[in-house]
Amino acid sequence: MIRILALTAPFALLACADVQDQIARDAARQAVRPALAERFPGVPLEPASDCVIDNASAGELRRLALAAAQPTVSPETQALVTEIAPRPATIRCLATDGIAPFLI
Repeated sequence: MIRILALTAPFALLACADVQDQIARDAARQAVRPALAERFPGVPLEPASDCVIDNASAGELRRLALAAAQPTVSPETQALVTEIAPRPATIRCLATDGIAPFLI
């Protein structure tokens, strides 16, 4: 019995981590969308916010998730989104998944 618990415990922890990551991403999306709309008007918000979130570090993602509770976009949140957006990986994502489908 103890062996079974020892073997299954890591999988349970991984499942919790995946759920926590998804909750953080969903919350961060609520902060990223208005920041993108304000800073980059006209950009498709859903795919662009996914690109920003996918290229944020764990710490940045946590800060964005916390910013979702604010009623308006703070200068710090705007600066963070503006810092993540021009990264090469974010630009590649925007070019392939974010903006390109809307240009066809």
